[in-house]
Amino acid sequence: MIGAIIGDMIGAPYEFDQGDKTKDFPLWGRRSQFTDDSVMSLAVAEALLEAGDCEESEFKRVLIYSMRHWGRNYPYAGYGAMFIHWLADRDPQPYWSYGNGSAMRVSPAGWFYPTIERTREAARWTAEVTHNHPEGVKGAEAVASAIFLSRKGETKEDVKAYIEREFGYSLSRTCDEIRPAYRHVESCQETVPEAVTAWLEGADFEDVIRTAVSLGGDCDTLTCIAGGMAEASYGVPEAIRTEAEKRLTHELRDVLLRFERKAAERIEGGLA
Repeated sequence: MIGAIIGDMIGAPYEFDQGDKTKDFPLWGRRSQFTDDSVMSLAVAEALLEAGDCEESEFKRVLIYSMRHWGRNYPYAGYGAMFIHWLADRDPQPYWSYGNGSAMRVSPAGWFYPTIERTREAARWTAEVTHNHPEGVKGAEAVASAIFLSRKGETKEDVKAYIEREFGYSLSRTCDEIRPAYRHVESCQETVPEAVTAWLEGADFEDVIRTAVSLGGDCDTLTCIAGGMAEASYGVPEAIRTEAEKRLTHELRDVLLRFERKAAERIEGGLA
């Protein structure tokens, strides 16, 4: 999950098409800080720690509590307008969104379960509490699936084929073809395929991050999604991880470390 957080931080200064659409940029700067993408990814992670293998209604209850807890603790992280209302509502309900928020927060689900079926189920639940439009659900399931399959040792070619077959995304364009006309857009439909393509073309973790940033658009979220997949493929260089951890608050870093320990235990025990 740290890969997604790193992608969020490094992409944040270039959100709203503020970059030069190049891979040649300083990896870290003063504005390389976490946003709502990281906060909600960690909220999902904490919910998985608490709910784990619960059935749907309990899982969603715990998830909603966690998302609202962390959202209220970090109210200025950059949430969308509908999500802000959801955080404040006395009885929060899903709002038929197909925004890319469901895909940017789902990375923990890709590390926590032993089968692709269970991974997709959990990913679907993490989306449905807010983003219950079919495209919002599909985006979350696709990202979690890519992470799961990659950490299980599947090749990029096999993961690409799975995503195209199961979710109907077209991954035929290259980043060079996407880049010139790509713009800031916040839907799963126009973020997830681009993030997957950046991951497919990246040669290592850092290169995936740089490739994602070079596309522009909703850069923190796109790079968050790509970074989550890159971690599953390549791991994360220690120097990059250290820099990212310094930019998290103590309480957010605590959730990250607790989740990583638990995920590792589950993997070693055959539960993930």
